[in-house]
Amino acid sequence: MRRTIKPLALSAATALTALTAAAGPTSPSAAPELSLAGSGECTYPAKQIKGTPWSLQRVMLDQLWQDTKGLDSKGHPVKVAVIDTGVDNTNPQLKDAVDTSKGKEVRKGGKKSLSKGKKGDGTDDSVGHGTKVAGIIAARPHSGTGFVGMAPKAKIIPIRQNDEKGSGTTDTMAMAIDWAVDAGARVINISQDTVKPLQTNSTLQQAVENALQADVVVVASAGNDGLDGKVKKTYPAAYDGVLAVGASDRNNERAPFSQSGDFVDVAAPGVEMVSTVPKGGQCVDNGTSFSAPYVAGVAALIRAKHPEWHQDEVVAQIEQTAERAVNHHDRFIGWGVVDPARALTDDETRIDHVTLDKGAAHDVAAPDPAPMPLGETPQERKERLATYSVGAVAITVAGIAGLAAVLNERRRRRSGMAE
Repeated sequence: MRRTIKPLALSAATALTALTAAAGPTSPSAAPELSLAGSGECTYPAKQIKGTPWSLQRVMLDQLWQDTKGLDSKGHPVKVAVIDTGVDNTNPQLKDAVDTSKGKEVRKGGKKSLSKGKKGDGTDDSVGHGTKVAGIIAARPHSGTGFVGMAPKAKIIPIRQNDEKGSGTTDTMAMAIDWAVDAGARVINISQDTVKPLQTNSTLQQAVENALQADVVVVASAGNDGLDGKVKKTYPAAYDGVLAVGASDRNNERAPFSQSGDFVDVAAPGVEMVSTVPKGGQCVDNGTSFSAPYVAGVAALIRAKHPEWHQDEVVAQIEQTAERAVNHHDRFIGWGVVDPARALTDDETRIDHVTLDKGAAHDVAAPDPAPMPLGETPQERKERLATYSVGAVAITVAGIAGLAAVLNERRRRRSGMAE
């Protein structure tokens, strides 16, 4: 049965209908495979998208995966919790990627809302949003498509905290984060924000702080409210320690819908993003919701390669190696657009903060010019006159030698004529 995925009614999870409908194919071979309705909504199951998405074409995957695809040195997969609308594991690319034993469904009703079982293991995704997010992180390679997750050996912990009605709350989000930590997640991806700004003493903030103290990398989408030009914080992305991700386009510039602000840490591809949908196949969508898992996948690879690194060191590595046009933090794309391969190869030294590059004239005062004397010193005058004298003698000697040569030549010619 083919169903239609309805856009989630949250700002950071909006389907961005107009942008999606106008989106072109990711490659010539992908054109006939796109499964997009005229309204921009995806259907599922969907057809396979054969071409390689542009967001993967820009990455040298052999270099990115030369050390790991998401397994640590002991062969254990890094666990990434996806707190979203659920993750449908019937898609062939996600069947082996989802850890149903750790999955949960969080609904309203306090601690009793944590349920488990056939309908409560986090794999029921009636929206399709969480399935797309999970695919960008850890979708397995599959014949017939060029799409694959950033960390195709990592494991997804599916946590269904929201639904098509947008019923997720601050409390259920906090509970979901707590469960992710208890379930052993090394990375948490949150591709949605809460409807109302939260107070600094909120339950959600405490859950985020607990996750960070438990050495978990928390990645969150910055939000899709950038079209109005207003700068406003979104949560949980704006909390200190959370890696807030905005959306970039093919030109490494901020996508128009991407929320801006000082809290934005980095940007990642978020336009025309291909990913998995429930029941099988792939679809195309736009939003910071799909930029965040791109970065979460990179974080999973770093955690697999460097399990000893602390969560703030993983975050700093991603920020330090991002591609930026300016030598400072930018409120539109943060420290720059994430460079996955560089983040996994330019990693000889552990860092816990960004160090700006220092150019030849960056923050350096101009040198004072050397004092210029108003006239020559006596010694300089002697040296100058001596130079003139030597030059004059040389010219005189050369002149005499030349004159003698001319006179000798004339005498020779006259002697020849006389004979």
